[in-house]
Amino acid sequence: MSVHTKVVIIGCGISGIAAAQRLIKAGFHHVRILEATARSGGRVKTGRLGDSIVEIGANWIHGPSEENPVFCLARQYGLLDPEALTAENQAMDIGGHPPWVSNVFSSSGRKLDAVDLYPALEMFSELLHDCSEFHSQGGEPWASVGDFIRSEVNQRAAEKWKDIDANTRSLLLCVISSMLKVECCVNGTHSLDEVGLGAFGLYKTLPGLDCTFPGGYEGLIKNLMSELPSGLVTYNRPVRCVHWNNSEKSESPVMIECDDGENITADHVIVTVPLGYLKKHHSTLFHPPLPLHKLHSVQRLGFGTNNKIFVEFDSPWWDADCEVIYLVWEDEDAIVDQVPDVQRSWIKKLFGFTVLKPTERYGHLLCGWIAGHESEYMETLSEQEVTHAVTQLIRRFTGNPTITPRRILRSQWFHDPWTCGSYSYPGKGCSVQDLENMMEPLPAKGSQSQPLQVLFAGEATHSCYYSTVHGAVLSGWREADRLISHYSSVGPSVPAKSKL
Repeated sequence: MSVHTKVVIIGCGISGIAAAQRLIKAGFHHVRILEATARSGGRVKTGRLGDSIVEIGANWIHGPSEENPVFCLARQYGLLDPEALTAENQAMDIGGHPPWVSNVFSSSGRKLDAVDLYPALEMFSELLHDCSEFHSQGGEPWASVGDFIRSEVNQRAAEKWKDIDANTRSLLLCVISSMLKVECCVNGTHSLDEVGLGAFGLYKTLPGLDCTFPGGYEGLIKNLMSELPSGLVTYNRPVRCVHWNNSEKSESPVMIECDDGENITADHVIVTVPLGYLKKHHSTLFHPPLPLHKLHSVQRLGFGTNNKIFVEFDSPWWDADCEVIYLVWEDEDAIVDQVPDVQRSWIKKLFGFTVLKPTERYGHLLCGWIAGHESEYMETLSEQEVTHAVTQLIRRFTGNPTITPRRILRSQWFHDPWTCGSYSYPGKGCSVQDLENMMEPLPAKGSQSQPLQVLFAGEATHSCYYSTVHGAVLSGWREADRLISHYSSVGPSVPAKSKL
């Protein structure tokens, strides 16, 4: 039966590619991907700065271990450095926070001793751990992660730091503000005040020390694409509307209306568009509209912006063993993760830089991280303005007025019309039910109509690996398997589920 079934996948990001590959291997012959842009990969996007390969989009394999399909595929295709493949690397359980060697600079131009800042880092780590416990306790004493942290910090500081002098205590609180900004980037949110406390612990980490692709993340996309039949993807083909639940008279339950006027009929459509796009366009993208419970989940889930600013230098101003540089503003002891005046002080949201290693491969290259509305505003500035702001920032924090970047390159995910941001997080009032609603196919269970007309995949539809590439892959496989098992149970069998 599946031999004649027509499946259309909207979006050629990694979840769409994963779904297509799984269906083709299971014997589906009429699979087609419609991609709005001229390229595959979606938020996996590799670029160049001079001679260096840099990631505009997805950066790491988070938790490179046997349970991570991205790691297994990358290993299969020979895309990783030898150290990423070692048993020790796979066994290291870092809980989502790599143990990087840091340099810390303050806004008065001092290089701080990381050991002196340990009380703040330890407290922040404890607070994050406590935040992740609420989902299993069935109660939310505060609405958001930000509210909880702010209410707890002063209380705990009064107890634990009572023997520390006022100046040092103030500096430690400023370090916590800096860590809040780091966490905004990790979660892809404007502020931790927007991240739901009860759902914060739903995210699961995998063991393994995060690793990167020496030849670029897009190498994974190219390998996956090479296994699909040629012509399966139609590029530059935005979809205007998915008409589903068409009447019995219609030959197919789904009709996909494209921007260029083409109408494509299908038995099933797998929608893999980013949540940011769905939030903005759901009212015109589906006819009839999304059921209310699904729409409310789309609205409750968060989707923010996390951008990178790559900065290249002639020589390093950081230590040789340094992996991450933190910038601490000495006027932020009030525990803040957003700036009062975005246009004038957006640069204060940039928490610091990761150092691209090894030096032999990248030269002296840093990647700055900035999230939220400040990050969205940064996208509107010219490259010259961004370079100037970054230069002034680094000169101020190092106390060295001569440091001058050679060149920069930044990402602009918020203004990408097909993405509208970076990745998802559980917003205030979010629960497991919202993530289950996200992945629920249409029409809803119990309907008399033909089932599985519209299926949903993509990182925002994974219940515990949202915001990751492996979550996106697993969601694509999940929806393909949903169709495969549907046809296995309703008629002539299809080949057994293939192991990728």
